[in-house]
Amino acid sequence: MIALVTCADARDLDTDLPLLLAELGDDAAVVVWDDPTVDWSTFDAVVIRSAWDYPGRRDEFLAWARGVSAITSLWNPVEVLEWNTDKRYLDRLAAEGVATVPTTFVVPGESPAPDVLAGDIVVKPTVGGGSKGVRRVTDDAAAAAAHVAALHADGYVAMIQPYRANIDADGETGLVYLGGEYSHAFEKSAILAAPVEWEGTLYVKETIVARTPTAEQRALADRIVARLPPTAYARIDLVPGTDGPELLELELTEPSLFLDTDPSAPARAAAAFRSLAS
Repeated sequence: MIALVTCADARDLDTDLPLLLAELGDDAAVVVWDDPTVDWSTFDAVVIRSAWDYPGRRDEFLAWARGVSAITSLWNPVEVLEWNTDKRYLDRLAAEGVATVPTTFVVPGESPAPDVLAGDIVVKPTVGGGSKGVRRVTDDAAAAAAHVAALHADGYVAMIQPYRANIDADGETGLVYLGGEYSHAFEKSAILAAPVEWEGTLYVKETIVARTPTAEQRALADRIVARLPPTAYARIDLVPGTDGPELLELELTEPSLFLDTDPSAPARAAAAFRSLAS
């Protein structure tokens, strides 16, 4: 039996879950991660899917993951979750030569240099999801500094990135890998090109359509996945940079896989997840 892990508020919002259940049938159950009545040892594999409320409870979420990992097979592995739930992993990947969106991290108690706050930038927390706490600021250093201070006041490390303007026309490209193998890709419209609209309290509304990645995008994503330990899934979100595609986020914890953008993707995901319980 496979546990497909969600959170209470996302249970009816995760569009991947019905597709997975249709493929897995009686071999799977949807389970809320912080439900104290669940006996995790009864599952052969526990696959985190939409625990989208973890950013405000990261320590609690990781403690839960360690506990589950001690008694059954957790995916993705807790060691992956520990570093992937803080976007400072981008520094590590950039140091290894991966093309990433240039990022400055500012810990509480520090202030960003004035040049970092100039121009068209995005300020967000290093622990977050669904675009919560994300703000685009254009030519307003005071507003950018104020948002950094607000994130610090809430206990977050802030990260500052240049806004890649080509995203307005080209969107983001997400490449999905299942069991380490390429599955499908999608286009996500530019969320910050206009005022955001929320879907409940968990995430911003997005426009998602199928996309065929370019050879350059596929090559970059393949190189990133090749660096990873075994995973049930990986989502590589790329944006158009100044000299080619750049990594915006490496999603290994609870990404939407947008299985509905490829008719064969639900079956591939189900097969990858079944293999974890064998």
